[in-house]
Amino acid sequence: MKFPFFASFVVIAIFFNISMRRVTRKEESREADFWKKEHDANNVRKKSLENLDYVSIPLDLLPFGTAGDNASLKEAEKNVLDLKDEKIVNLTGITNTDLKLEYGTANITELTKFDQNYTSLVCALQDWGKQLYELGRYEDASKVLEFAVKTRSDITATYRLLVDMYKTKLGLNEEEIKRKIEGLIPIAKNLNSLSQKTILSILQ
Repeated sequence: MKFPFFASFVVIAIFFNISMRRVTRKEESREADFWKKEHDANNVRKKSLENLDYVSIPLDLLPFGTAGDNASLKEAEKNVLDLKDEKIVNLTGITNTDLKLEYGTANITELTKFDQNYTSLVCALQDWGKQLYELGRYEDASKVLEFAVKTRSDITATYRLLVDMYKTKLGLNEEEIKRKIEGLIPIAKNLNSLSQKTILSILQ
């Protein structure tokens, strides 16, 4: 009885070693591809950034100047307003290597700043929208959060609040609710983010 067990053990060990070698070769290949791509990216000359998809804050469409004596709401408004003169670009999910390949190594610091501004914007919009929601100002909250979605925000809570308002807070009929939610789905499907599946499940 010991021989069949030993033979089985040897076979398993052989298959395990073969499998590990395959994994190792794949990892080595991926690493080599990465470093080649990185090397190529570091040699790309600086290119113009004028055709980037810059985000502009619609000062006339969002409920600025409506906080009254609410200090927290004033701060939330200010956090969005402070970004109005900054260059803002959504680069979510795009690696630095890909950015260097597309726009040149010399632009990476500037591009990183644009993306950081975008992150600050969608976080500020989410905070502002949530505060408006908690105050029962659903129309204003929906304007703020819908703008966040138009910029392709991947903050799950933004979509969750919008769906809740569409279904229970804005007095919409079934057809309007369906139309509003369906309007968010194409944006969610094109998100370059790990939260895409979660967001889509919220919209189903």
